[in-house]
Amino acid sequence: MFQRVTIRHAALLAASLACALAGCARNGDDTTIATPQTAADTALPDGWRRVAGTDVPQIPRSTQDLPTTVRSDDGVEVTISDTSRTIVGNDDIVMVMDALGLSDQVFAAPVNSVTETGRKAPHHFLFNRTTGVEGVLSLDGTLFVGNSLRRHGKLAQPLRDAGHAMIIVDELQPAPDKVRKIAAAFGHADEGEHLAARVQAQLDEAAAIAARHTRRPRVIHVSATGGGGAPTVGGADTAAADVIRLAGGINVGDEARVANYSQLSNEGIIAADPEVILVSEDDLRVFGGPDGLWKAYPTLRQTPAGIANRVWVMPDLQLKATSVASGTGALALATALAELAAELDAQPGA
Repeated sequence: MFQRVTIRHAALLAASLACALAGCARNGDDTTIATPQTAADTALPDGWRRVAGTDVPQIPRSTQDLPTTVRSDDGVEVTISDTSRTIVGNDDIVMVMDALGLSDQVFAAPVNSVTETGRKAPHHFLFNRTTGVEGVLSLDGTLFVGNSLRRHGKLAQPLRDAGHAMIIVDELQPAPDKVRKIAAAFGHADEGEHLAARVQAQLDEAAAIAARHTRRPRVIHVSATGGGGAPTVGGADTAAADVIRLAGGINVGDEARVANYSQLSNEGIIAADPEVILVSEDDLRVFGGPDGLWKAYPTLRQTPAGIANRVWVMPDLQLKATSVASGTGALALATALAELAAELDAQPGA
């Protein structure tokens, strides 16, 4: 169902864990989209650390080779002739468009976007349990690029039956593969290969750094998304878990056998015994800053990471999304974990 979004409603709904597109909203005199403020420029408490890469691959804008035919991850061949009004499933798509110089073609984005381009898009949509085919069609976009077979698979055939071009580039695949597929859909196959190669080189460098130390620090990635106020941690199938493992850390969500972002009891937090608490900038904002983080996860203070006040803050786009910034994020995290491994090894009794 088509829905308009006010600041109040956006704040309440942006953290929803629902599965499918439900509605859309146009910015106008009667509608305001809240612009989230990140924690990037805020001072952090003593002992906390900001971990961020500085080299996100980009290339100059060039002429698109359209029309083009690509294979969507749901197995359908799709011909794309116009990308000027693209509806994006999430920020990982936006990031590739930004890297290709196509930011002005982002026509609609999720209301909880953390990219500047996504927040400034002419239209925004919500997530809800209702499949919003009508809402998508009412936007009059030229292309829908989904990022999840789970969330967007149900939209695909009805949209195509209505004559709307749609592809899915599933989030559960390596960043270079995703970059190639998205770039190809925009008529930039060669440019996509170049971007993907740069991301892969960064990932390889991060893995090489991780391989040089034998200690693998235990990392708990906590998120502001959860149920009933219970702790939520990143499980084995999250983008963050992939980055942590590649960078030389142990993602405690793997050992806890949680899927996606799932609840972990206060006792489970203590039993996880993390040496690093990892949180994204926007999650820290949603928590309400450092005090809000400790309030949401009180037993974190009783862990080795909490006792050492060792909290690392990363950009959302380098931690929680698999895209062009994954390589530089992994490289920054690998460097930080290598330093921590050496520090822990040097402690008495290590």
